[in-house]
Amino acid sequence: MMNKIYENKGLQLFFGFLTGIAFGFLLQKGGTTKYDVILGQLRLQDFTVLKIMLAAVIVTMMGVSLLYPKGLIKLHIKPGSVKNSIIGGLIFGIGFATLGYCPGTLAGAVGNGYVDGLLGGVVGIIIGSGLFASMYSVLKRNNILSEDGYSEKSLFDEMDGRSFRYTIPFAVILAVIMLLLEFFGL
Repeated sequence: MMNKIYENKGLQLFFGFLTGIAFGFLLQKGGTTKYDVILGQLRLQDFTVLKIMLAAVIVTMMGVSLLYPKGLIKLHIKPGSVKNSIIGGLIFGIGFATLGYCPGTLAGAVGNGYVDGLLGGVVGIIIGSGLFASMYSVLKRNNILSEDGYSEKSLFDEMDGRSFRYTIPFAVILAVIMLLLEFFGL
């Protein structure tokens, strides 16, 4: 069964689509598609977004720890670079702070019918993607975009099949952070 999923791109897309719908539903139910909630996070007054993302990290980390060693999922690690990550993070941060949405919450906001998300966000993504695509060869040729071997391996590959030894304590730390944020009313 799993080999059929690995070999069938359509089936992979279908499962990705279902996962995206579930994640979007949970983002919407958690309130993270609302501009005021995002703004509260950026102002360090409302940590709803952080708590939801930490919960998503815990679930994903534990799921990968369980499924990856058994061969039930495959990880597709892409090579990258620290420099590219910094540049991308800065561009992402500027867009996030300017619009008040990240790509995931933007999709949820558009789904809720928020015009600011549709006009500012979707139009911005289309323009930004077009600019990047048109400049990609120049950026690559001038060595502005480069791969330095960063992240060629999965962290799980480095754990020699003993991922729970690391992920459980890390999940507990993240859960304690979430509880502390909740306790202090953030």
